[in-house]
Amino acid sequence: MRWRNILFMVLIVLSSASYAADNRDTMEKEIRHLFDHLQNSSCEFNRNGKWYTAEEAVAHIHHKYQYLLKKGLIDSTEQFIDRAASESSLSGKPYMVRCGASEPIKSSDWFHNELRRFRE
Repeated sequence: MRWRNILFMVLIVLSSASYAADNRDTMEKEIRHLFDHLQNSSCEFNRNGKWYTAEEAVAHIHHKYQYLLKKGLIDSTEQFIDRAASESSLSGKPYMVRCGASEPIKSSDWFHNELRRFRE
């Protein structure tokens, strides 16, 4: 009986590790897509009152993402959006995205909308 319990616990640990790896792979794929989507857009990105190109925005958000990842603060794509791509860490002001002649929207909305579309 004791061996069965040990075997059961080992199987749980192994399946949990596999599940975590799958989730990490999915998260990385989604985040790569969001970076690519912004990079390939003709949108502009507002950070602390100044407009930047999509390329400049990707560089800034990627730097912020790497920092948060090293600190262990990103465990999901939603956390990436909320912690790295939504607002200034210094001022707390929301980032904005403007595509063409459209009115600017909060970058958190822009990224969450694209994530929903990508997951469909």
